[in-house]
Amino acid sequence: FSMHSSVISEEKKIKIGLLVPMTGDNKKLGHLIIKSVKMALKDINTDKIEIYPKDTNSNATKTIQSAKEFREMGINVVIGPIFYESLIYLDEVEEIIFLSLTNRTINLPKNVISAGINATSQLAAIKKFIDLNGIKKTIFLTPKLDYEDEIVKAIKQSKLKIFKHHYYDTEPTKLTKQIEKITNYGIRKQNLLDEIT
Repeated sequence: FSMHSSVISEEKKIKIGLLVPMTGDNKKLGHLIIKSVKMALKDINTDKIEIYPKDTNSNATKTIQSAKEFREMGINVVIGPIFYESLIYLDEVEEIIFLSLTNRTINLPKNVISAGINATSQLAAIKKFIDLNGIKKTIFLTPKLDYEDEIVKAIKQSKLKIFKHHYYDTEPTKLTKQIEKITNYGIRKQNLLDEIT
């Protein structure tokens, strides 16, 4: 799609690529982003910018294929992709800068800028909240997932004093047992029973 006008010559137009999932499991999200970009273009109200959407299918191979098509079109700035998993081959098209919507910041290709809300900015907001409210004891619960390192790095950078830091499994039965342990559920339950007795 584009905001087309015959007044401005094709050479003077700013061509921007948009890499989002247009097929596959995340296509609804991709189409929402396309609509958002259309609305933003309408708000900007210019005929100098043209946006060219291409599919990632939330897949690294499809993403690099689309990125190479952008290179052939002479596009050197691309918004997207969304997901970290789609980024892995993008250093093959070093002529293009990708403004990825990922919130990951570790091990990005050199031509990818993380434009998502990342752990560092989230921790800065949390630290500000804790300081403003004079909170003395903070317990952090970090999921055992592939972005665990991002959170650990952000906590160190924030210089936040943490009372306790727990790492939890996302599998429900394991998580329930871990929460019981973290919250001293067994002791509190026995105390309540004793009080009732």
